Amino acid sequence: MQGKNRSIRTWRLIAGLLLILILQGAGTLWWVSNSRAQPEEPIEFNHQVMVQLGITCLFCHSDAMRSPAAGMPSVQKCMGCHSTIATNTPDIQTLAGFWQRQEPVPWLRRLRLPRFVYFSHRVHVVVGGLNCERCHGDVGHMTVAEPVVDLNMGWCLSCHDQQPNKQQLRECVVCHQ
Repeated sequence: MQGKNRSIRTWRLIAGLLLILILQGAGTLWWVSNSRAQPEEPIEFNHQVMVQLGITCLFCHSDAMRSPAAGMPSVQKCMGCHSTIATNTPDIQTLAGFWQRQEPVPWLRRLRLPRFVYFSHRVHVVVGGLNCERCHGDVGHMTVAEPVVDLNMGWCLSCHDQQPNKQQLRECVVCHQ
């Protein structure tokens, strides 16, 4: 009788372990199927095409010359050209839909600095004379614009240390206002 009880316990143990593995597998499948992939841009925008046509960063991101944020071009600016150029492509038709509805294009934010950091594109582009590639990489050769550097304090200070007024640029209040 003892052998029979041992056999039943063994089978119960195996069944319990099997049940745990099945539940764990089901949980993993549920988690993977419900995990979020990175959202896609509303319009597939290829910077490479614009650069090949001779369009500079500052043509579309002109706020970089006059404000802290470079900004995204307005739909009106885009439609200034695309009301007659490439109008039959799906992406330009999507753009035209935003224009007709008077809605901004909901672009994904690719770079975000902490709230305690003050950064001015105008200071860097106009006063400092830096080009966009210095921080953003060679976006003109990217099909999808992605961050190329980790915009952290050490990275910023390494650039500030190369400037003629590096002592002034090392003052905390320059970036932390």
